Amino acid sequence: MNFINEICDKVASFMWGPFTLILIIGIGIYLTFANGFFQILNCKDIFRNTIGSLTRKKEKDSKGISPFQAVSTALAGSLGTGNIVGVATAISAGGPGAIFWMWVSAFFGMMLKYSEVLLAVKYRNSDENGFYGGPMYVMEKGLKCKSLGKIFSILCVLASFGMGSTVQANSAAVALNSGFGFSKVITSIVMTILFTIIIIGGIKRVGSTAEKIVPFMSIIYIFVSLFVLFKNASEIPSAFKTIIECAFDFRATVSGGLGYAMIIAMRYGVARSVFANEAGLGSSPMAHAASNAESPVKQGQWGIFEVFFNTIVMCTMTALVIMVTGALNTSNDGGIMTLTAFSSQIGTIANFIIAFCTALFAFTTTMSWAYYGEQSIRYALGEKLILPYRIVYIASIGVGGVCAMSLVWRLSDIFNVMMAIPNLITLVLLSPQVIKMTKEYRKAKKKH
Repeated sequence: MNFINEICDKVASFMWGPFTLILIIGIGIYLTFANGFFQILNCKDIFRNTIGSLTRKKEKDSKGISPFQAVSTALAGSLGTGNIVGVATAISAGGPGAIFWMWVSAFFGMMLKYSEVLLAVKYRNSDENGFYGGPMYVMEKGLKCKSLGKIFSILCVLASFGMGSTVQANSAAVALNSGFGFSKVITSIVMTILFTIIIIGGIKRVGSTAEKIVPFMSIIYIFVSLFVLFKNASEIPSAFKTIIECAFDFRATVSGGLGYAMIIAMRYGVARSVFANEAGLGSSPMAHAASNAESPVKQGQWGIFEVFFNTIVMCTMTALVIMVTGALNTSNDGGIMTLTAFSSQIGTIANFIIAFCTALFAFTTTMSWAYYGEQSIRYALGEKLILPYRIVYIASIGVGGVCAMSLVWRLSDIFNVMMAIPNLITLVLLSPQVIKMTKEYRKAKKKH
């Protein structure tokens, strides 16, 4: 088993190495320039069509889920322990400069997410239960390559059992055990029961649940983070200065030549951003495709908001809390570093808050990935296997809550990057369609 772990670790490290990260960011840069920096020049319109639209009354549509429910489901799948622990790990390994490169990656990742969501909505299908779609349908209809769609779907199904069910159930069980002393077995049983109730209701119940939980858990984490930041407001300018200085640190180190520190910061910053917001992986477009939005471009703007909120807001808050509280060098372990930062300001209650938020993040991720897996199994092997898939997925939650997950984490990393490859190929080949639809949208806006 140790030998298998070592092999998988090396494969995962190679596949998530510099080449893959450069590829993802490179395509994001291309889409940003090709679409005229849409995420910046149209920021007012994006705000109006996303968060601004929540205050406007809308007629209920029985077909599909609302755009906000769609982005909540997508955020449920990407918001996770990485936003709490992963950021600290990136700072520990790459230094404070990693945060700057995380921002850069997220900026270009916004257009990756925008493009894959736009295409998913454009090529989606519908039935009596509503809309459904994702990268596999884009590959079939847009590229005329159904076999590539099936490959993507099978990889997504495999990833769902790792990133979606077992490791998230384990994260929730460990968090509640350490924070509240809850039994891992009891936690696994409760999660299994709750999840069964939700998944039986399909995407509408998933969307409805995500719409309630995601804002709730986000508000809790943001409120606590803001409390700590306001308490240490005088240290915030210094934290930003340190981030910028370390991001462009050209000093030579023992480990390498001139610029090595900058390269390390860039590597970990980009990797953390990609892991956090999943831009380019092809998972969350399945949730967006289920929305009842009429305009692919407008739903694509929710994709931009998704990356902004996930990385620019949530990840940055974690990073600043760690830096302003002086917890930066307290430990090499991301979880301990984050906990030290919060507990130094709000006391032992930090254990409960972090544990609660981690458990909620893990639960919602499990919920969203179940939908991604269902859509993938439906495409690759047919609707008859959806029920068996649900049964196995639910069972894997119970197993994940009480078992060690090191190997599963590594396998999940491998399947995730394997998902990204066909999705990124599709985005490049169909980018002319994204560019055309974006230009048409801009022209229509100018006329009004």
